[in-house]
Amino acid sequence: MFPQLVAGPIVNYGEVSDALKGPRVSIGDLDAGLKTFVWGLTMKVLIADRLSILWNEISTIGYISISTPLAWMGAISYSMQIYFDFYGYSLMAIGLGKMLGFELPVNFNMPYMAKSIREFYRRWHMTLGRWFTKYVYIPLGGSRKGMIRTLGNLFFVWILTSLWHGGSINFLIWGMILCFFIMAEKLTELVISRRAAQKKDSADDSKKPGNRRLAAAGKHLYVLLVIPVTWMCFAISGTDDLLVYLGRMSGLIGGINVNAGVFGEKCGKYGLIMLMGAFLCTPMGEKLFQKGKDRIWGMILLAGLFWLCIWYLMTMGDNPFMYFRF
Repeated sequence: MFPQLVAGPIVNYGEVSDALKGPRVSIGDLDAGLKTFVWGLTMKVLIADRLSILWNEISTIGYISISTPLAWMGAISYSMQIYFDFYGYSLMAIGLGKMLGFELPVNFNMPYMAKSIREFYRRWHMTLGRWFTKYVYIPLGGSRKGMIRTLGNLFFVWILTSLWHGGSINFLIWGMILCFFIMAEKLTELVISRRAAQKKDSADDSKKPGNRRLAAAGKHLYVLLVIPVTWMCFAISGTDDLLVYLGRMSGLIGGINVNAGVFGEKCGKYGLIMLMGAFLCTPMGEKLFQKGKDRIWGMILLAGLFWLCIWYLMTMGDNPFMYFRF
C-alpha cells in the first residue's frame, strides 16, 4: 500500500478493511484520484518548493544579520512551506489511494483559518490528532476528570507529540510552547463560561454583529502570530540560533549589518508566490479546485499544472518531502 506511509494520513484498519479484501478500481476513481494527485503535486512543487528557496536564502544571510520584517517574512514563508509540503503529500497519497480503490481520510482542513491554537491542531494532520486522542488522551481520562487532570493529560499528550516529531530539544520547545497556549485557552474558556453563567440575564455586547466580527478577526490574528513563531522550532534545530531568530522577530535582540534593502528585494522576488500561498490557505483555493476539476477549463488547467510540475522537477531537481524528517 505504497501511497499511505507512516507520515500520514494515518489510517485505521476499519477504514480500509473492505478495500483490502478486494480492491475495486474504476474509471471514475482513476479520474478523481488523478485530479487530486495533480492538485497535491501542484501544492508541493509549485508552492512549497518555491517558498523553500526564500527560506534558504534568508537562512544563509545569518540570523543576527536580518531585520525584524525579514525575520517575519522568513517565518511566514516557512509556515506556508511546511503546510503545502505536507498538505500536498497528503493529497497525493489520497489521490493515489483513490486510484487503487482505497478511500484515505482527509488530513488537513484549512488550518490557517483557525481561531485558536486548539482548533489549528484539530485541522492540522488530523489523522495524527485523532490517533493521540483515541489512544492517549481519552484513556488518560480526557477532560472528564476536572480541569487539573485535563491539563495534566494535555501536557502528557504534547510531550509524546514532541517526541513523535523528533528527539532533539527544539521539538520539545515546540511542544511546550503549544501546550502552554492550549492550556491558556482552556483556562480562558473556563473563566469566560463562568462569567457568562453569572451574567446570563444581562445584556451581552459580545453578541452584537460588529463585536463578533472584531473578536473573530482578533482570534485569527492571534493564531497567525503564534503559529509562525512555533514553526521556527522545526526550521532551526540549534537552541542558540533559535533564540537569536526569535529575538530578531521580536526586535529584542539587536542585529548587526542589517541591510534594510534586502526585505524589499525579497518582497519583489517572492511576493507573488507568497500571495498565492496565502490565497490557497483560504477556502477559496479548495472551492476553485472543486468547482473546476470536472469542467473542461479545470481539466485543461490541471493538465497544464501537471506538466509545469514535471518541467520544474526536470530542470530544478527533486526536493524530498520535508515533513518526512519530522
